[in-house]
Amino acid sequence: MNLPRSAAVVVAGGGPAGLAAAIELGTRGIEVLVLEPRTEVSFDRPRAKTTSARTMEHLRRWGLADRVRQVAPLPVAWSQDAAFVTSLLGEEVTRFTDCFGLSPARQDSVAESGQQIAQPLLESVLREAVEQTAPACLATGWSLAGLRESPDGVLVEARHLDGTHRQVRAQYVLGCDGSRSQTRDAIGERYTGSTDARTNFNLVFRAPGLRERIRLRSAIHYWVLDAEVPGLVGPLDLGSTWWGMVMGVDAETGERDAQRLLRHLIGPGGEDIDLDVVATDPWTARMLIAPSYGRGRVYLVGDAVHLNPPFGGHGFNTAIGDAINIGWKLAAVLQGWAGPEILRSYEAERRPVAQQTIDEATTNMRTLSKDLAHPSLAAIGPAGEAARRAAAREIQATKDSEFHSLGLVLGYRYDASPVVPGDAVPAPAFDPRRYVPSARPGGRLPHAWLPDGRSLYDLLSKEMTLLLLDRRADPAPFVVEARKSGVPLGVVDISAVPLPGRDDAAMLLVRPDQHIAWRGLDPVVDPEDAAATLEVALARQAQTRRHRASHKP
Repeated sequence: MNLPRSAAVVVAGGGPAGLAAAIELGTRGIEVLVLEPRTEVSFDRPRAKTTSARTMEHLRRWGLADRVRQVAPLPVAWSQDAAFVTSLLGEEVTRFTDCFGLSPARQDSVAESGQQIAQPLLESVLREAVEQTAPACLATGWSLAGLRESPDGVLVEARHLDGTHRQVRAQYVLGCDGSRSQTRDAIGERYTGSTDARTNFNLVFRAPGLRERIRLRSAIHYWVLDAEVPGLVGPLDLGSTWWGMVMGVDAETGERDAQRLLRHLIGPGGEDIDLDVVATDPWTARMLIAPSYGRGRVYLVGDAVHLNPPFGGHGFNTAIGDAINIGWKLAAVLQGWAGPEILRSYEAERRPVAQQTIDEATTNMRTLSKDLAHPSLAAIGPAGEAARRAAAREIQATKDSEFHSLGLVLGYRYDASPVVPGDAVPAPAFDPRRYVPSARPGGRLPHAWLPDGRSLYDLLSKEMTLLLLDRRADPAPFVVEARKSGVPLGVVDISAVPLPGRDDAAMLLVRPDQHIAWRGLDPVVDPEDAAATLEVALARQAQTRRHRASHKP
């Protein structure tokens, strides 16, 4: 394809983060160009498989949640469990239920439950959405080869797979190009952190008839506690396609012994099952973060700026959160209703979330299948039963946070943000396992279902929303100030709906990303206070000062 000569935003990388950024920008009418070197989505390697409840809420906001569930081969109702077993055809040691925010029933705390779906399938849905969003352009076969920034924009050097080079002028660039980010290199950033010493080996394989041979209850993850070949196995569909992870195996051994390793995971009795290895992927866990999330007009997003171990399923969900945060802010700046200084809040808000995620995933990694395996677990009789009981107690004590982490997924906060003023009501103590709704500024708006069955989130405006929680609340000062300053503001009265964690708030100012920008405890707000609130939340102080100065008599 012929690249456009200019775009408001160039996104380097068309994985989940880049596509999410393009949707967030494109649905707001911002011209965005995504440079993605892969011409097609590869389905051989599933990579991420857990789409969190928070990411599903954003997909709902874009009108894509139902589509994702339609294409997901594993319905949420099929299983929400993670089982620890001696082998797929062996004995169960213990299991966790209600994992990863998966729930077939409606939950009060979320607008959408989590969904198990392989990353390529999700990418396909996001690609379709970008292609159907008129101001967005997905240019496959192209990648960012370099950039040169000036005070008024960025000149991007794009390279095609055939060696062709083109230049594109942009106002901003988002580096969503993964762990080997050319964007990160171009602005001189480097990761800091550590890499785990252990090697791991992933496999995708087909095993017709295997699912029917498993007598254990269904699970999305089976942790195999085999002393010789510890690992994980899980279904990719309800047919014959599976993924496996063998821990402590290097690339050479994995490639050479793939069949033997899979036979161990399946266990005794499965020797006659046909195995077809579709793809392999050696990897090591990395705990890395760049010192800066961007410079000037160039910002780093997702894996380009941070990496965490996969245990807990948080990596790509954190990347989606990054893309949404910087996406709506860029759109607000480009459309003139937020000040450029709001972009500084991107790192202040998202870096603590990434560090929190790295820390929790690293904790989850401390106890893996190899650490829990013991030859006696598969023994028949009292010795085996006693070993399995002891192992079950240890597993329940050490692994629960990996499967139950709604506090981390829903409860992260932007307390350090320069555009989120605190207030006198303290926030609940952070607990990565348990989510406690709170209307304190900086946190996600607590969710509620309305009497007519709709989600509160479905009532929110596309941009800023003033929620009225008290029947006496007067929105007029905000409405007048928003109209004067060109801020798109919707007003929604939910005074008849009990809101969890309200803490006697009369009004809430909610951002496009569903985070609370301000909480008013008084139902009547002074016009100057309303103006000051919008100034802080949207970093409009400089524009407001210039506007007032230009209108002095």
